[in-house]
Amino acid sequence: MIKNNKQQLLLIMEEAINAAKPFNNFPKLVKKPKGKIYVLGAGKAAGSMAKAFEDQCSFDLEGLVVTRYDHFVKTKKIKVLEASHPIPDLNGYNATKQIIQIAKNTSKDDLVIFLISGGASALFCSPLDGISFNEKQKINNELLKSGASIDQMNIVRQSISAVKGGRLLELIKPSNCITYGISDIPGDDPSFIGSGPTIYTNNDTNKFFEILDNYKIKISNKILSIVKNNLLPKGINENFHLIASPMKALKAAANLAKKIGFSPIILSDKLEGNAAEEGKRMANLALKIKKEKHYKNISLENPILLLSGGETTVKVNGLGRGGRNSEFALSMVNTLKGNKNILGLSVDTDGIDGSEDNAGAFFSYETFLNSKKLNLDIKKYINNNDAFSFFEKTNDLIFTGPTLTNVNDFRAVLVLPN
Repeated sequence: MIKNNKQQLLLIMEEAINAAKPFNNFPKLVKKPKGKIYVLGAGKAAGSMAKAFEDQCSFDLEGLVVTRYDHFVKTKKIKVLEASHPIPDLNGYNATKQIIQIAKNTSKDDLVIFLISGGASALFCSPLDGISFNEKQKINNELLKSGASIDQMNIVRQSISAVKGGRLLELIKPSNCITYGISDIPGDDPSFIGSGPTIYTNNDTNKFFEILDNYKIKISNKILSIVKNNLLPKGINENFHLIASPMKALKAAANLAKKIGFSPIILSDKLEGNAAEEGKRMANLALKIKKEKHYKNISLENPILLLSGGETTVKVNGLGRGGRNSEFALSMVNTLKGNKNILGLSVDTDGIDGSEDNAGAFFSYETFLNSKKLNLDIKKYINNNDAFSFFEKTNDLIFTGPTLTNVNDFRAVLVLPN
């Protein structure tokens, strides 16, 4: 029974990921501009977005996008470059310089199509004048380990960048610019998707200093001075179109779940917080539903499927391997204590969870039994941020490979009637 349920959950996961892919999601460009059409972009989905836009556009175009290593997509007219994520590297820096040059060279009669998706904050990198690339790498690395939320990280990234927070749009002007986005941001704020290179942000610069102070990230007085003297541009945001989002993926998953015979409940598309704590909270909710035989007005007559998206965070204290989704799942295993009627999965929709090459992990009663047979100390693995090693031993890791999209976390927790 559990094996069959696992297969069903994996099918629901695939449905959610496919719904987040860019193909057939672009509005048709019906009018050719007087000048040229340039397609620029960055993110884990940049290659697939470039191909999808190229395939549906009937006009001549050219351009350049940068995506993560192993996320290359073959295109006919748009050049696709690869770079490092989540720590920026020189390939990303050099690709960004090329995009900046194209942006500067556009004329008022040209149209720039900008494609943005999660991962662009690291892939599309050019520090403000006076800040070295090494300094930017160091700040980014400390942010990733700090436990800061995605919006907090992006506020810092925007403040030290020459292209983020609407700064690329300033270089594109006076050309017309249309931005298409795939959101990996809780709440879908376009100024935070890839740190919003073509989207003006209304963030107070003081937040930059508050975040650094809160997470004890130290930077030089020189950088502080540069940030204070290079405030982010302000303006009205126009021509932004969201083509895929966490909620779109969750709704696709819910529709398939209904056809299978489950009662799907979308809890949230913007769940945030510490991964281990949120895993514990989700496990307790599932246990409550099992005990009370209902969730609000929905009876546990049929299996109830709890769906959620968003982006949890991990405060790195240990030396283990893994990511937030695997840690979320491991925390659920720890709290459920081998409950036979609750199982689920937690994955990153881009196919890569944290430091390893798995998308996330599946868990069930068998996971707990196997951990006992192998004499695995669940709490020890959580404390060492080593969820990957745990699920590797119980044979519950989920591998999808790069999915070429990114709407962040996808979690599906199934509560069975008996």
